[in-house]
Amino acid sequence: MIRNTRSAYGIVAIALHWTIATLIIGMLGFGLYMVTLPIFEPATYSLYQLHKSIGFVVLALVSLRILWKITGITPDLPAEMPVWEKLAAHLGHISLYALMLLMPLTGWLLVSSSPLGLPTVFFNLFQIPHLPTPEFLGQKADVSAFFTAVHGWAAYAFIAVILAHVGAALKHYFISKDKVLQRILSSKA
Repeated sequence: MIRNTRSAYGIVAIALHWTIATLIIGMLGFGLYMVTLPIFEPATYSLYQLHKSIGFVVLALVSLRILWKITGITPDLPAEMPVWEKLAAHLGHISLYALMLLMPLTGWLLVSSSPLGLPTVFFNLFQIPHLPTPEFLGQKADVSAFFTAVHGWAAYAFIAVILAHVGAALKHYFISKDKVLQRILSSKA
């Protein structure tokens, strides 16, 4: 089944979900590791270029996922699920989508506003242009510091939301014993 139905996710949504999830979890760990490295080492520069390249892949896949989501349907939550839990599920998904966009965009903005002016080279293939930094935001160094802080704090928020998401999925499988988790594991749920 390619497209979603009211009872299950299709193979495209499942593939996007797990590909993006794997990339994001990897990028969060990678980012936490990178900030411990000496910033002006050549090896560190290469790691940052890889991080930025993967970030653009995530941004493209998330954009595709959002387009797929708004042009299709989403499986219904179980009818017996309490209203507060349905609201929490919707807020959790909104948080995940917001962070999936916020992380790569703030990364792009912090690099674009950096006074160092280092290029972003996508997997050593081509250069990605910097975003313009509006003058009303202040000096480039201040703007870059702001987006660096937002990017860092959003990473910790993302980790918390992912843990809550995984916890909720496991709760549905082990406690509620419904098919919520199975729907994103197989299109045959």
